[in-house]
Amino acid sequence: MPELRVGEQCLTVDPASNLLDALLAGGVAVPYSCRAGSCHACLVRCLHGEPLDAKPEALDGERREQGWRLACQCRIVDDLQVEVFDPVRDGRAARIASCDWLSPNVLRLRLTPLQALRYRAGQHLVLWTEGGVARPYSLASLPGEDPWLEFHLDCRQRGAFSDAARAFRPGDSLRLGELRGGALHYDPDWQARPLWLLAAGTGLAPLYGILREALRQEHQGSIRVIHLAQEDAEHYLAEPLAELAAAHPQLRVEQASAAQLPEALAELRLVARKSLALLCGHPASVETFARRLYLAGVPRNQVFADLFLPHA
Repeated sequence: MPELRVGEQCLTVDPASNLLDALLAGGVAVPYSCRAGSCHACLVRCLHGEPLDAKPEALDGERREQGWRLACQCRIVDDLQVEVFDPVRDGRAARIASCDWLSPNVLRLRLTPLQALRYRAGQHLVLWTEGGVARPYSLASLPGEDPWLEFHLDCRQRGAFSDAARAFRPGDSLRLGELRGGALHYDPDWQARPLWLLAAGTGLAPLYGILREALRQEHQGSIRVIHLAQEDAEHYLAEPLAELAAAHPQLRVEQASAAQLPEALAELRLVARKSLALLCGHPASVETFARRLYLAGVPRNQVFADLFLPHA
């Protein structure tokens, strides 16, 4: 039977046990969210031994060389010694610059990192509370322009991080964990191509950053933004998006409720074969967007999607 060592603990586990499950069963506090290798909340570092990794491509080469693995994707096949990600030791310090409600359920969180952080629009970060609660959130800020890191937190449903976030105050400390890029980005080579940005809920956050990046780079093609919200009050960026549309004639912004979405999507027509689509939000909403785009004639390799996976 393989032995799993964590600090002073030594756990005997069944062969081929999932590493995250074994750690949790042994009382080791490891945060996790998606269990799909996407959120990167369950980072651990292998000190001795090597687990069977089902998703090695999820981490870049440098992180893997340092021994980091995603516990949810690993199985224990031999004796293994690991240490869990320590936000104080392994993360970056940041302070809350401001936190305010953009809608009844969306909290805008702006952080000032104590050390400069290089990132690009569309990436996301794992945020850690002082109490050790971790959750990944997409960046809504624009690098090189915004003096803070901005996140839009959906607090509609209860959760350890969103519950803690309701008590956040300016000046509070947070730690920044893994920075990674999803499928969403803006490529300068796209400058003349029609661009569709379709978001559900706070899936608008990374697309808001990407939209401003495209406009900063003087995107020449048409840009169409559709934001899906459960109700009108949750179109939390309606005003800044309207201001951008007024200043940029190539930009069209639409808000739709769940009831209005079928009609809004039915109006999608392929402007040009080179049209590109960026989608973000809950998996069911993204699938609805993708299906309509396919019917409209947008090739699948011109559709980029980032899913906001529910907490496992």
